[in-house]
Amino acid sequence: MHPTIQTKDRRKLKVKALINSECMNTTIARITIEEKGILTKSLPKLFNMYNSDKSKNREKTIREFVSLEINLNEHIEQIDAVVSEIKKMNLFLGHD
Repeated sequence: MHPTIQTKDRRKLKVKALINSECMNTTIARITIEEKGILTKSLPKLFNMYNSDKSKNREKTIREFVSLEINLNEHIEQIDAVVSEIKKMNLFLGHD
């Protein structure tokens, strides 16, 4: 799917997303954050990130997040997405 996200500075970006029912937290790819210059915030409490095969994610510890507005087929929602290294997608939509 290809939702539009809106950043806090009001930029609208079309992204490639995957609904991932095993994903505990909605996650945005670090490469997307870096390429688009999206500002992040530090998490008040760090936590470990695991891949779907239960191995630790390369980044191991999640340290930051970004608040976004996501628009998918006219459904608009405010989300906080943690930042991590994910591949092939810009965004994993979790069940948080």
